[in-house]
Amino acid sequence: MPNNKAKYTEIIKAEAKRLGFLSCGISKAAFLEAEAPRLEAWLNKSMNGEMHYMENHFDKRLDPTKLVEGSKSVISLLLNYYPEEKQQDNTYKLSKYAYGTDYHFIIKDKLKTLLHHIQEEIGEVDGRAFVDSAPVLDKAWAAKSGLGWIGKHSNLLTQQVGSFYFIAELIIDLELEYDSRVTDHCGTCTACIDACPTQAIVEPYVVDGSKCISYLTIELKDNLPTQFQGKMDDWMFGCDVCQDVCPWNRFSKAHAEPLFNPHPELLDMTKKDWEEITEETFRKVFKKSAVKRTKYSGLVRNIQFLKK
Repeated sequence: MPNNKAKYTEIIKAEAKRLGFLSCGISKAAFLEAEAPRLEAWLNKSMNGEMHYMENHFDKRLDPTKLVEGSKSVISLLLNYYPEEKQQDNTYKLSKYAYGTDYHFIIKDKLKTLLHHIQEEIGEVDGRAFVDSAPVLDKAWAAKSGLGWIGKHSNLLTQQVGSFYFIAELIIDLELEYDSRVTDHCGTCTACIDACPTQAIVEPYVVDGSKCISYLTIELKDNLPTQFQGKMDDWMFGCDVCQDVCPWNRFSKAHAEPLFNPHPELLDMTKKDWEEITEETFRKVFKKSAVKRTKYSGLVRNIQFLKK
C-alpha cells in the first residue's frame, strides 16, 4: 500500500495549502521518547508556575495514541499571524498574536474543513483537531514533522519564515508518509537569552515559565510578584521580545487572514488611553480576541503594575 500513503499525503498537504496554512508536516503517532525526561525535569523544577494543568495527563501529553484511540499519524500545521501594522511606539504592548480574532476559532474551523476533506477524498478516517487546548506538545510534534527546529527561546523556528505563527494538529487513524526533522540553525546566537527582560530563558532551550512575561500577564491569576517591577518592558498581555530579536524573524511576512487584523482603535491607543480603558471599550476592542482570557480586571491589573 505504499502508493496510497503517498497519494493520501499529497491530498492532505494540498488541502492544507489551499486553506492558507504556511506549511504541513506529518509524523507517526508514537511516544515522544526524547521529550519525556525533559518535560519531567521541567515540571520537577516547578518551571510551570501556577500552570498546574501542565502536570496533568503526563502520559497523554507524550503519547497521542493514548489521547486519540487508534491514531496513526500526527498532522502538524502552521498558520502565520505576523501583522502588517503594529502598535505605535511608547504604549503598553500586546503580543502580536492577540491583535485580531481569537486564533482558536479560526484554526478549529480550518481543521474541521481539512478533516472533512480527508473523509470525502479518502474515506472513513477518524481524528481529532487540537489548537493548544489539550495535552499535546505542539512544538515537539511540529519539530518532529520537519516544520522547523525548537530555538533557544523554546519556540519553533523556521528558516524561511521565522516564528510568528500558530501551531495546530490533526491526529488521525490513517497511516501516511512521514517527514523527517530539520537541523537546528541557532548556532552560537544568544540574542533571545540576552534580550529577555525577566531572564526567563535560564539556559539555552529552557524557559522558566514562572518568570516569563506571557505567563505573568496571562496565566498568573494572583498579584504580580514585586520582583518583576520595572522589568516588564511595558508588556500588558503576552510578550514578543525573544521573537522580535531573533535574526530568523527578519524573514517574517505579513499574514493574509483578514480575521487576524486588529480592531481599528487598538493600534492608535496611547498609554493614557490604556490607563483609562473602560470595560465597555475593552469589550468593543477585544470582542472576539484572545485577550478576553485575562478579562478586563486582569488587563487593568497588568497596566496598573506597569504604571508603578
